Amino acid sequence: MGLSHGHAAKHSGGMTHPSSSAADPSPEVAIPTATAEPVPRGDFLLVTCQGGAEDAVATRMVKFLPGCTRGAWRRGALSFRLPAGSDPSSAALDALQANLVFARAVVRCFGQIHWKGDGLLEALRQRLPEGSFDAVHLFPRDVRAQTAADVAAGGREAARRAGLTGEFPTATFTAADPGDVVLDCLADSDDRWWVGWHRATTPASCWPGGFYPGPLPGDKVSRAWLKLDEAINFFGIPLQPGARAVELGASPGGACQRLLEAGLDVVGIDPALVDPVVAAEPRFIQWRMRAREVRLRDLRGFDWVVADMNIDPASTMEALRRVVTAPGARPEGIIATLKLPDWSRAGELDGWLAEFRGWGFLPRARQLSTGGREVCVFAVNRKGRRATPRRDR
Repeated sequence: MGLSHGHAAKHSGGMTHPSSSAADPSPEVAIPTATAEPVPRGDFLLVTCQGGAEDAVATRMVKFLPGCTRGAWRRGALSFRLPAGSDPSSAALDALQANLVFARAVVRCFGQIHWKGDGLLEALRQRLPEGSFDAVHLFPRDVRAQTAADVAAGGREAARRAGLTGEFPTATFTAADPGDVVLDCLADSDDRWWVGWHRATTPASCWPGGFYPGPLPGDKVSRAWLKLDEAINFFGIPLQPGARAVELGASPGGACQRLLEAGLDVVGIDPALVDPVVAAEPRFIQWRMRAREVRLRDLRGFDWVVADMNIDPASTMEALRRVVTAPGARPEGIIATLKLPDWSRAGELDGWLAEFRGWGFLPRARQLSTGGREVCVFAVNRKGRRATPRRDR
């Protein structure tokens, strides 16, 4: 088949986050769609995830896309045949991915290519339909030895070695722009790839393979800084300078450090001392106690509640409940990490999200690419945001 490799003009505009029954809606923004989508579009979906999350993805797929049938299964990747007669739009796939929670990427799949010697590009040409691609994302299936930033940064060099930069001379091989049609190449082994496409809309769908490209700077005190940085960028969390935040389980202080950099006044609650770099910040105070030991009246006045504790998710939920339902507490939002002792606990996720709603919040959830066996929940107060003036110290 013939193939056009032209790259459309780069687009501007906001990103959209889909609404769903599992994760509540956020405002939608129109995405430019200059480049036509491939025809045929592909009868399968390829879903990538953290190794170990395959059962969690498959369980949620059956729930949110009835009639799909499971195809190939690898560590970190699953394929599903679409229900007969189904041709979901890019917006519908966005909503599906939001509901899957544990999916890093969801793409329409053309199938696998196999080759010998230097036959990769010919195999790719034979597999792809007519169409143009604005971006090309090449990423590995098994990333146990790499960070998210390593995967995102290494894609262009891997594409150059494979000859893709010459095959698609005007495409981008790093983060796509909203509206771009992206060719996805999942490297399953040295001589086998999965090939598909998607239209970039949400932040994660612009990142190669859904991996957050932001690095962990050397002056940050823990990886919690990077996880919160990804959450802020993925969810579009509107942290305002001068707002007040409290973190439950603050030590060693990576998340507090990120909040301070956003201009917030931060209280960290933890019996263990935070890193001296964080403790020295003038807008930081530590309460050296457990969250359950804090007096309820002291929990008033916080705009943001953050939690990333190495405890059972049920205990994290109880700690959050005590803070956000304390008399006089009116936080604007919650950013919480729920750590899963084992993958079987993923089945409790919808119940936890229902608890957030019961507290008066609209939750959205994602397993971050920079995190471990855990889920990040961002929840906003259902009564809407309140103006938070800068507080002078």
